[in-house]
Amino acid sequence: MRILVTGAAGFIGSTTAELLLAKGHEVVALDNLVTGRADNVPTGATFVEGDCGDEVLVQSLGGFDACVHFAARIEPAESMKFPEVFFANNVGSSLRLLNALVTSGVERFVFSSSCAVYGDQSVMPIDEERPTQPHSPYGQSKRMIEEALSWMARCGRMRSASLRYFNAAGGTLAHPERHQPEIHLIPIALDVALGRRDHLDIYGDDYPTPDGTCIRDYIHVSDLAEAHALAITALETHSELTINLGTGVGSSNRQVVETVRRVTGQDLDVRFGERRPGDPAAAIASNEMARDVLGWKLGHSDLEVIVADAWVAHQSN
Repeated sequence: MRILVTGAAGFIGSTTAELLLAKGHEVVALDNLVTGRADNVPTGATFVEGDCGDEVLVQSLGGFDACVHFAARIEPAESMKFPEVFFANNVGSSLRLLNALVTSGVERFVFSSSCAVYGDQSVMPIDEERPTQPHSPYGQSKRMIEEALSWMARCGRMRSASLRYFNAAGGTLAHPERHQPEIHLIPIALDVALGRRDHLDIYGDDYPTPDGTCIRDYIHVSDLAEAHALAITALETHSELTINLGTGVGSSNRQVVETVRRVTGQDLDVRFGERRPGDPAAAIASNEMARDVLGWKLGHSDLEVIVADAWVAHQSN
């Protein structure tokens, strides 16, 4: 298959593009490099620097069997400060991309969505039937594209899979987790372990959780990439899918810190601050549908493995 991967210079996009190449697909990697890095794009992919919302550019790339869409702004806290930026990019650019793809006859679309569409839920794990109630413009922007895709599927315009993943983590030597700025707990903690930062900030220690810190469901990026490949195949027989990607196991911020200390052998200076707007107390996925519909199997997503892989990748980059 010939597959367009947007945001292919980012953490998850580049890992997925490499997996698709390994499975024998032809990959066109599209990224504007605002947050992505050109050296993330795997060898073998055709790299095009540009914006996914540039309809003329997208149509000029030729026909595709499928598109996997990662390109987006991803920081919930930042979206609370600049909601217009997130709606312009995550919604506006995505809708222009979809228009260009439909015009070009692309029939399958896999969307990088997020557990942020669920907002702050009190009952865990969260399955796909749970009502959505985004608590940030970021989460709302993802939900808006999900709704557009649902209408497009019902109207026979495009088959689509919205993959609501929880906390992507881990990494490989070729594709370590590195964002500018970095906002994710594990890579920041590893920076402290390496002496690149002098301390680790944790936002909130008074949440209604067993140890007072947020609980998240961490999923290895390699397992996420496999789910995207499986979703492309699943769209042969499904017109519309909405699927959670997670492990079904939650880890608190304090548990992550202790795992980093154990894996790296380094102590960390941890400082607790105020909660961040838009952060739910807990987010743990039910992955029953991913296993049943996609045939998805977790191979790398034990927290110890995630941190160990991230540590090796972090030290080498």
